[in-house]
Amino acid sequence: MTKVFIDGSAGTTGLRIRERLSGRKDLELLTLPEELRKDSSARADALNTAAVSFLCLPDDAAREAVSLVTSPDAVIIDTSTAHRTAEGWTYGFPELKGQREKIRSSRRIANPGCHASGFISLAAPLVQAGLLLPGARLSCFSLTGYSGGGKKMIAAYEAEGRSPLLDAPRQYGLGQTHKHLPEMSAVCGLQHEPVFCPVVAPYYSGMEVVVSLTPAETSASPDEIRQVYRDYYRNGLVHFSEGAGEEGFLSACALAGRDDMEISVFGVPERILLVSRFDNLGKGASGAAIQNMNLVLGADESLGLIRG
Repeated sequence: MTKVFIDGSAGTTGLRIRERLSGRKDLELLTLPEELRKDSSARADALNTAAVSFLCLPDDAAREAVSLVTSPDAVIIDTSTAHRTAEGWTYGFPELKGQREKIRSSRRIANPGCHASGFISLAAPLVQAGLLLPGARLSCFSLTGYSGGGKKMIAAYEAEGRSPLLDAPRQYGLGQTHKHLPEMSAVCGLQHEPVFCPVVAPYYSGMEVVVSLTPAETSASPDEIRQVYRDYYRNGLVHFSEGAGEEGFLSACALAGRDDMEISVFGVPERILLVSRFDNLGKGASGAAIQNMNLVLGADESLGLIRG
């Protein structure tokens, strides 16, 4: 059996990975006793023994973990922000053109950010098709469940007597320096980072990312964009949906608990809405990490994952 290690298994991403892998008969999950969970020597041993290790850690801790790896065969899948635009690391979004093959042969894979996954899934195919120029100045609105903020935010939202301010959606990233912005522009081949409006709302999981387009950004019609997505997303965990919403609404939690992603296009030529929906803990984090592991191991990339 293939040995797998989760460094940082107590966080939300690590816990979801462990849950998804628990029923796999082809894997042996290496675990450390609680008292050794942060011991550098014990972690180094596990990181170099495992064929694949998931880093579910803060950025600095992820960099430290990479420094402990000496085995040339060890595959590291980093779910932090630390290496997403770093030289020598493969960006772990298999559905992008040519990326699946790169992931299969890589030993260092940077898992995409949740908000970034939604934006990139919408913008990258259009840049590659020439429907968006690299110099396009885009805006992005992203709605997420509170589980994306980790244990501290989950505890705050689920606490008795919580602040009434948590009963409504809350915008953040107001300074336009959100940590996902560099990968959002770099991976898409855009010269400018988008104006980004992330919002956390009082529900557990699910994400809805929206990019709006006008004739100032593209001359393409909604139907032309739909056809690009139909052709682009034929394989993997991203699929195009012809749906018109749910009775005029579009819920951000529609794909909660799943590991796939749904792409849709709405509007008229003068005002187009590109929408990506998925689970921020699924295709936005743990599901994507397992998909990347499956590719490296030569398994079906959706093995052990939940999709519609």
